[in-house]
Amino acid sequence: MKELMQSLREASIKAINESDNPESIEALRVKYLGKKGELTAILRQMGKLTPEERPVMGQLANQLRAEIEEAIELRKTILSKAILEKQLEAETVDVTLPGEAQPIGHKHPMYNVLDQIKDIFIGMGFEIVDGPEVELADYNFTKLNIDEGHPSRDWTDTFYFTEDGRILLRTQTSPMQVHAMETKSLPIRMIAPGRVYRKDEVDATHSPMFHQIEGMVIDKGVTMADLKATLNLVVEKIYGDHFPFTEPSCELDIQCHKCGGKGCPTCKGEGWIEVLGAGMVHPKVLSGCGIDPDVYSGWAFGMGLERLAMGEYKITDLRLIFENDVRFLEQF
Repeated sequence: MKELMQSLREASIKAINESDNPESIEALRVKYLGKKGELTAILRQMGKLTPEERPVMGQLANQLRAEIEEAIELRKTILSKAILEKQLEAETVDVTLPGEAQPIGHKHPMYNVLDQIKDIFIGMGFEIVDGPEVELADYNFTKLNIDEGHPSRDWTDTFYFTEDGRILLRTQTSPMQVHAMETKSLPIRMIAPGRVYRKDEVDATHSPMFHQIEGMVIDKGVTMADLKATLNLVVEKIYGDHFPFTEPSCELDIQCHKCGGKGCPTCKGEGWIEVLGAGMVHPKVLSGCGIDPDVYSGWAFGMGLERLAMGEYKITDLRLIFENDVRFLEQF
């Protein structure tokens, strides 16, 4: 039996030292030390020994088990270190290699135009104001002299939250003009950019959600000439002299950038695209906000930001601005 143990010692240590992966070491542990392993098979022969031989053979068996277990742990450590070194070698970063260019985002073309417009108006002494997109009909319509029965208040044109029509998604940023007149000291020079909502059918120049820039000046002696000069300056700074425009008494149009005024689907055959409406502030609106119309006058305008961006970047379909197709946005 002693010879069997010596033979097992030599065979097991040799096999363990020659193993080259953790799986084979585990298989050897089961083979030699498992419940049905070779050492267990030898120990089953202990019953044939004399009482004097059993303690001696038991001690030798325990010593052999310990040697095999120690050999297994040592081999595991060696293999783990070798595997780690191989992994580190494979994952080594060559710092001399050029790095891979990582694409980075940039500002949306529409907001590039918005920033231009903000800079122009700030340079003229205007203040940038912001307000809620969920608004009261009183501010969105009534205080702007848009009475009940006006087409823009119809349920087919406006997104209402309540059955009584008191709360809605704002259809314009003009309510901020009323808020400004009610809360700010005179004179007032402000613009209010932001999202607005109308039940428009989606096409090349319309969307149910779009952006407006409403502006207003309230001061003594404000005239239509001031309005014209301001709007001319803004449009010229954005577009240069390439885009003619109409007198700004009520509407300002730019020549269609796609057809050059000949008429096409983008401009619906008209050759022109409306970008803003403008005019003098109604005395009734001033009075409703606590401003004496005999002392102060004012003018206001509302720009369509998407259409300005279309003209600036020669975009032929407004829907491209909202689709967020990276192939489109990477061009700007």
